[in-house]
Amino acid sequence: MSKTDKKNILVIYTGGTIGMIHDEESGTLKPFNFGRLSTVVPELKKLPCRIDFHSFDPLIDSSDMQPALWTKMARQIEVNYHKYDAFIILHGTDTMAYTASALSYMLQNLNKPVILTGSQLPIGEIRTDARTNLITAVEIASSNVVIPEVCICFDNKLFRGNRTEKYTSLHFDAFQSINYPPLAEAGTEIIYNHEYIREVNNNSLKVVSHFCEDVFVIKLFPGISMAAIQSVVELPGIKGLILETYGSGNAPKDTRLLNILKEAIKKDIVVVNVSQCSGGVVQMEKYENGMVLKQAGVVSGKDMTTEAATTKLMFLLGSDSPATEVKVSVQYSIAGELSSE
Repeated sequence: MSKTDKKNILVIYTGGTIGMIHDEESGTLKPFNFGRLSTVVPELKKLPCRIDFHSFDPLIDSSDMQPALWTKMARQIEVNYHKYDAFIILHGTDTMAYTASALSYMLQNLNKPVILTGSQLPIGEIRTDARTNLITAVEIASSNVVIPEVCICFDNKLFRGNRTEKYTSLHFDAFQSINYPPLAEAGTEIIYNHEYIREVNNNSLKVVSHFCEDVFVIKLFPGISMAAIQSVVELPGIKGLILETYGSGNAPKDTRLLNILKEAIKKDIVVVNVSQCSGGVVQMEKYENGMVLKQAGVVSGKDMTTEAATTKLMFLLGSDSPATEVKVSVQYSIAGELSSE
């Protein structure tokens, strides 16, 4: 790539650890001025790109993430879509997988990379992962390899965003994608796994931003109160339920549980079965304890993560489609979030 081929990249800082530095006077963390980024990460000057910055005001702790903020990010990309070749979103790690999943559904016909990254330690720390994550994200965004997906770049790996989950808060490899291989891996050079990257869609970008927040997640455990589950499905306005089951989609053969689920489904509450296991796939036909859920009307989340399934159900229900349509749609891929059978 020649100097005249520099890519234009927009970095959107929403908040999170990556953008914090220590205030020497107070000893507390404060937001970093990204206008001075090149002084902290001078390596970025060597990459073939021009970087602009946009910061949320106010900045958001990722624990405070809401669908309205997903819409704000998507609209920021939409209004700048033709000005930039790639977008990098700096985001707190706690809800990054939810945001990446939601954006993957919202940004339809995407043909440019949207890369989320963050860090476990602030960018101003001596021993931090922030610089590595940011440099790797920018290098991938400025390359000639087109990755038309919403991704997460962390610890030298680029993952499909709606396939990831945060699994540790102690180590730099905070994210994993067990059911789908990395799109790229950075070592002495960046290796792109082209066969796993989605194809470019030449249609115009379309941003769809409807979400229904009347969705609940229930994680099964031995001894779970049936009264508690009953109270959830009786919540006013509840439209969707993510049921985190055991193994390949199994649940207790408890008549009370099955009756609760059957009544919920009769009320057009969409119940989606996802596994508590990070790896694997829901196969309700495999064991009798899974089959009873299928017979009750529970639909399979296949190999989706909880984050991908939850945001997908919120997204589909937000379209005001009938429950019968949502039950079908949730089992088919929108943005590569599940594997085809």
